[in-house]
Amino acid sequence: MNRPNYERLASSIDAFHTCVRTKNEFGKDLHESNIAVIMKSAPSGSGIDLGTRFDWDKSTRDLLVLNADFHHMDEQGGYDGWTEHTIRVRASLLFGIEIRITGINKNNIKEYLHNVYYEWLKEETE
Repeated sequence: MNRPNYERLASSIDAFHTCVRTKNEFGKDLHESNIAVIMKSAPSGSGIDLGTRFDWDKSTRDLLVLNADFHHMDEQGGYDGWTEHTIRVRASLLFGIEIRITGINKNNIKEYLHNVYYEWLKEETE
């Protein structure tokens, strides 16, 4: 059954934390592997040069926390520094998901990051 990436991540992190609490090592490893597979398709490149990292400790069934650094370029095409961002994803009754991005909004990068992560999180996969 196809489901959006945000649903797959939320159900896997919930199961992962349950397995940790109940000391179910096999289940923990299985859900850890599921999240790793999903995260392989997470935004990477096009400025998100270090990829997207999943925050295992802060993510729950109700909140997904991702981290990414953005490598900015100046008008001449040279690199112009990095900004660090946290992507916080919550369920929304109106919109399916609500995304909040922290960090410096250099060059209005938060709008770009919001669009990139929204599309990836809503993407349906098996």
